[in-house]
Amino acid sequence: MIVAVDGPAAAGKGTIARALAKHLGYHFLDTGALYRMVGLAALRAGGAPISAAAAIAAARTLDPGAFADSDLRNEMVAAAASEVAAIPEVRAALLALQRAFARQKPGAVLDGRDIGTVVCPDADVKLFVTASQEVRARRRQQELGAADYESVLAEILTRDARDSQRPVSPLIPAADAVIIDTSDLDRDQAVAAALRAVMANRVGR
Repeated sequence: MIVAVDGPAAAGKGTIARALAKHLGYHFLDTGALYRMVGLAALRAGGAPISAAAAIAAARTLDPGAFADSDLRNEMVAAAASEVAAIPEVRAALLALQRAFARQKPGAVLDGRDIGTVVCPDADVKLFVTASQEVRARRRQQELGAADYESVLAEILTRDARDSQRPVSPLIPAADAVIIDTSDLDRDQAVAAALRAVMANRVGR
């Protein structure tokens, strides 16, 4: 069974996807981390602005074991990830890796931006997790300990535009995705809503 969890930054998709994987006993992949790795590798190789050649080379030679999670969790790397994700050759290089992961038994939960539309269009369950941009900015501000809400909101707006308007694999809900708006939900409520969607699918199979 494959569960695709898509959505914009700070909507809660990572939290939901991890909780689903743990509850179901499935494998979990944060596909956004792969793009963060590529973005960071490209920055290390050539600095900013990131060149397409550096990003493509990083994607084709990516070694996930070479990165610590702490290296990937900052706004500079997040912005780099969004940049490299718009490069078709980068997405193509990572596609096979993601699809191979999804085929693992007994099942897999993949969290990203194009899992239900491109990576696993035949996923058994597709969730699109979203929230208002203002709510997501407040969450990201708290996560980063940043004092300037307006700058965090501006980054959210910029990233949303880049992710949703890119010509390859734009951030959009799959036609058959279950939409979960977490703007007014706490963690437990959001996870419960996602579990209901998954379990309804399992019962119907």
